[in-house]
Amino acid sequence: MKNVNNGLKVSNDVNSNTMTQNIRTVENENIGLFTIKSATQWIEEAKNKPIPKMLFGEFWFEGELSILFADTNLGKSILAVQIGNSISKNEKINPFKLEASKQRILYFDFELSVKQFENRYSNDYTEHYQFDDNFIRIEINADAEIPNNKDFEEFLCDSLERSIIETDSKIIIIDNITFLRNGNESAKDALPLMKHLKMLKSKHGLSILVLGHTPKRDLSKPLSINDLAGSKMLANFCDSAFAIGQSSSDSNLRYFKQLKQRNTEQIYDSENVCVCQISKPNNFLQFEFINLDEERNHLKEFKKTDKDELIEQVKELSASGKTQRQIRDELRISLGVVNKYLNK
Repeated sequence: MKNVNNGLKVSNDVNSNTMTQNIRTVENENIGLFTIKSATQWIEEAKNKPIPKMLFGEFWFEGELSILFADTNLGKSILAVQIGNSISKNEKINPFKLEASKQRILYFDFELSVKQFENRYSNDYTEHYQFDDNFIRIEINADAEIPNNKDFEEFLCDSLERSIIETDSKIIIIDNITFLRNGNESAKDALPLMKHLKMLKSKHGLSILVLGHTPKRDLSKPLSINDLAGSKMLANFCDSAFAIGQSSSDSNLRYFKQLKQRNTEQIYDSENVCVCQISKPNNFLQFEFINLDEERNHLKEFKKTDKDELIEQVKELSASGKTQRQIRDELRISLGVVNKYLNK
């Protein structure tokens, strides 16, 4: 028995040494989806990489794939152009920090016509605002022919990458996400889009800001990541996210709120939103900061009449043939509330 036990011990020691040796030989190699390195090696590698700099305060940092979303007509395109202009001129948007150097940005504008864009940045089509040459605006070429071996989305993504490479740009703003993929409110459509943008970010060392939208939401509730269309998949793949809300106390007021962040703590939460207004002091449509405030001061007060109206909407949608889950998604309320209102 003694000899057997000694034999087993030797065998275990040999196996242990072999396993240790195997780990040492593969620690710098890629295995399928994984890159294996020791924690010390990862830190040593990180030391050689620059510390991410702020592009728009704590909302967006260099190297991030960030999402800015809001309901229609709340000014997300206005803010996006303002951010791009700020970076291209190296002029910060008060009071938000700009740590990155002056550089070229690509603004993919899938929203406005060139005349609409001109109108926003001029005085009634005269006295035009002078953008820096670093601000590159891109729109769809209506005369471009899609190759026979590609569909529209593939050709769009290829053209996106070619534009990045040929202009040698590192800051990208996409306005907006719905143009890149049809029906991105579902997970299956959002996933390939975000994977592609994340791949481009890593491959070319980009900072990407993507504009999204919110479906119909309850204005009496605080803004959350769940208000982003296609929220689950989009939120999983982005590094940061922030949103614009409309103030119920004054329809001219907006507020910015952080909803996801990796390079900083959450500065602008429900207790500390940035209250702004849209103005055009000369020939540049922009947001102007007013103060910091609690979000609850800008939410709609939920009254009995609102509840009665919501119950009526639920019943009307049900009568039109919508399922309870479809009603839930359209009205942004829980399935339990839908069921309760249908039984009233």
